[in-house]
Amino acid sequence: MGIEPFDVDDEQVRTYYVSVQAGQILEDSEAAAYELAVRLNGRERVKLRELLDELSSMDEAQMFHFSSSPFGAASDAEINAGYDGLIRLIYRKLYEHGTEETKRHIETMGIL
Repeated sequence: MGIEPFDVDDEQVRTYYVSVQAGQILEDSEAAAYELAVRLNGRERVKLRELLDELSSMDEAQMFHFSSSPFGAASDAEINAGYDGLIRLIYRKLYEHGTEETKRHIETMGIL
């Protein structure tokens, strides 16, 4: 099965399967493990992709920061606050566009 071209301006709403932990947005629920199902158009999908990429970059920056300078200028609290804010933003977007099951799951997490 080939990869379909993706159109950012596509206004058609499609179901995607998201793994926040893995940073994945999948079109096929059988392709890999996923945590949540959402309904997004092209622009919304791009925004979610950008947020997940930012989270991944933040993870890498945290690892580099603490491995290269364990006593660096940014405190644990400052770094964690940025990370936590981004996680809440991602889950808010997932909640807004989520299926009923996704919304119930996020509500049980108490993250919003």
